[in-house]
Amino acid sequence: MSRSGILGAYTSLAASMALVGSYVGLSKLLVAAVPIFLLAWLRFAIAALAMPHWLRRRAGEAPLSPHDRRLLFLESFLGNFLFSIFMLYGVKLSSALAAGIAMAGIPAAVALLSRVFLGERITPRVAWAIAFAAGGIALLALARAGDAGAGLSPLGFVLLLGAVFCEASYVVIGKRLTGQVSPRRISAIINLWGLVLVTPFGLWQALSFDFTSLTPSLWALLLFYALTASVVTVWLWMRGLRHVPASRAGVFTVLLPTSAAAIGVLVLGEAFTALHALAFALALAGVLLATWPARIASSARPATRPPA
Repeated sequence: MSRSGILGAYTSLAASMALVGSYVGLSKLLVAAVPIFLLAWLRFAIAALAMPHWLRRRAGEAPLSPHDRRLLFLESFLGNFLFSIFMLYGVKLSSALAAGIAMAGIPAAVALLSRVFLGERITPRVAWAIAFAAGGIALLALARAGDAGAGLSPLGFVLLLGAVFCEASYVVIGKRLTGQVSPRRISAIINLWGLVLVTPFGLWQALSFDFTSLTPSLWALLLFYALTASVVTVWLWMRGLRHVPASRAGVFTVLLPTSAAAIGVLVLGEAFTALHALAFALALAGVLLATWPARIASSARPATRPPA
């Protein structure tokens, strides 16, 4: 492949992770204006309107088996529904900076769950990654005691950890899916399941919500959140993975917590203390240890979507 093609693939992977981190950070503005379940409902509804053509089965693609349907439901329940609720409430009760640091624990959480449910061996390097990520999250918990500006709360901290393990569960469950369903179709189906699951709660909050209170800028941010979370990041990630081994592509997940933290500090004006800096460094070290390829030439693994 040409050098420009490789650079284009790297750009797609980097943009995908940066967008994921940015909407995690910017969701702080949305949760301050829109009730959580209504926000999640609007996200899934907007995304569903944007990708009905992704639901169609491609020529030669096998029909979904009952096993695949169950796994797709679990993927949506954990990775879309619960992850969105935990992440949005966690950001509301803490900060975008805290969310960025906590999200850095996803690769380590995936390794732990893969060991428990898939029987995969945890290498010494991954064990160190888990230790670094745990250290970063522990320092984050300590930071709330001396940094009132970050607005951290114990419940927000727990919810962010729940979001990490929901997303890790999504990845582990995805490894059990057959390779017969296209990534676009999987994304569209789990988005529809997310819409179904959250609709009763979303409609309940919509009945008492004053939609005229939303400014044009908030509607624009909501549109950005919905399309990036369910559509754009998936397309960019899969586009990049066509030309880059999954193990090497995993390095780009470092841009998720970096982007979320940058949004928190530069856009939302959140404080960045010495404890936050150390926690962030440990979390990023864990990400790099967990995702850095063992060999430059490695075979591609089955692709999974980025965290949402």
